[in-house]
Amino acid sequence: MQKVFHDCYALDQKCYEAYGLTEDILMEHAASGIANYIREHFIKDASVLIVAGKGNNGADGMVLARQLYGDYEVKLCVPFGVKSDMAELQLARATRLGIKVTDVLLGSDADVVVDALFGAGLNKPLNEETKHIIHQLNSFKGHKIACDMPTGAGVHGLMPLAFMADVTLSMGARTEALYLDENKDAVGQIKCVDLGVSSLFYGGQSQVCVLEESDMKLPSRTRQNSHKGNFGHTAVLCGEKEGAGIISGMASVSFGAGLTTLVVHEKITPPPYLMHSTVVPNNASALAIGMGLGGHFESEFLQKYVVQSHLPIVLDADSFLSEEILSVLSQKEREIVITPHPKEFVIMWKILTGKQLTVTEVQSKRFEMVRMFNAKYPHVTLMLKGANTLIMQEERLYINPLGCSKLSKGGSGDVLSGLIVSLLAQGYTGIDAAIQASLALVMAANNYKGASYAMLPTDIIEEIAFLEMDG
Repeated sequence: MQKVFHDCYALDQKCYEAYGLTEDILMEHAASGIANYIREHFIKDASVLIVAGKGNNGADGMVLARQLYGDYEVKLCVPFGVKSDMAELQLARATRLGIKVTDVLLGSDADVVVDALFGAGLNKPLNEETKHIIHQLNSFKGHKIACDMPTGAGVHGLMPLAFMADVTLSMGARTEALYLDENKDAVGQIKCVDLGVSSLFYGGQSQVCVLEESDMKLPSRTRQNSHKGNFGHTAVLCGEKEGAGIISGMASVSFGAGLTTLVVHEKITPPPYLMHSTVVPNNASALAIGMGLGGHFESEFLQKYVVQSHLPIVLDADSFLSEEILSVLSQKEREIVITPHPKEFVIMWKILTGKQLTVTEVQSKRFEMVRMFNAKYPHVTLMLKGANTLIMQEERLYINPLGCSKLSKGGSGDVLSGLIVSLLAQGYTGIDAAIQASLALVMAANNYKGASYAMLPTDIIEEIAFLEMDG
């Protein structure tokens, strides 16, 4: 689990004021981090093309050129000249060493292509000249590195065009913009570079963390003197599209719930290990509702078994269409987990507040959206699904960036709801259930060996069984 910050400007300022470091020192370490990455992955004499902007991100690139020069075939392109004092200084140092500088790309590819044009400081649309450069860089076959942030990827998502990095090396700390869904394909792999002090001193406290594979803690069954009642009883309300509820129930059992009951109106034919009932069992320990629900249950039933219940609950899918079901969000003593995707968030927010959002707005301001919800319902665990899933409760925000396109298929969310309710039934808090279920889902999907387009929800459930063996 790594800390994430809104931006690094205040953190850099702390280095200057509290530790007596200078901009020059930080810049040397930033470039050293990129140089070390290149030295680790590419042999000497490999060609390195560095395209540097006119500000301090460009200056980082110029320092990198100086540090690599002599060991690598360095090409330094400065297409817009220099503007900042540090860029002027670093360009002068590079040229005094003998590095030749050009202001045009000349169509030359390289083993390594470094984008040091704008970094995190870009706050206006790209001009035509910059777009042309990005088009050229993206056409090159070399390994692409973004210094701090790919050009064209911003705090509100992608501009119409962006540098498509294989890896982004963030300077000093990870920032929220790196984990916007719209930026995911542009940033590639994310790594962090130290700036001359440990991240412990550079970053300080943060309420935002990015999850890693090592954060996954699977349910444990170490106690031998146990029975099914020790591991909870989930009740999954099975609606008009019964398959969704059945998938959730299957996932619940696979993730450790001792018992799972599908609550139905009509006779269905689930797998034999799933029970079914027309009411929520008296010994149920957690509920899940919404998956394929439709208008299947009348108000009296929902009031008795959902709204007036004290059981921990997962709300998904069709729950976000129902003002009646959403009324449970006001229950502050109850463990509640909600799992909307952006469109469902828009619908839910309109019901809750009367305010109309758009999916585009939600996607470009994902961090702002989850904080907005958390301010109104701090006790509720919100999981905003996406390429980088955001999980928030009581001002703590977690990012799960480990998902993959295999999950972009109907039924994946039903599996997730089943995993969450299983953990709730086993006694997990809402936030822990959401985090661990989210990690298990993506790790199971990542472990699936079939074609990326072929994975079924049942394949994810099968992979869940092998997670402990793999890790």
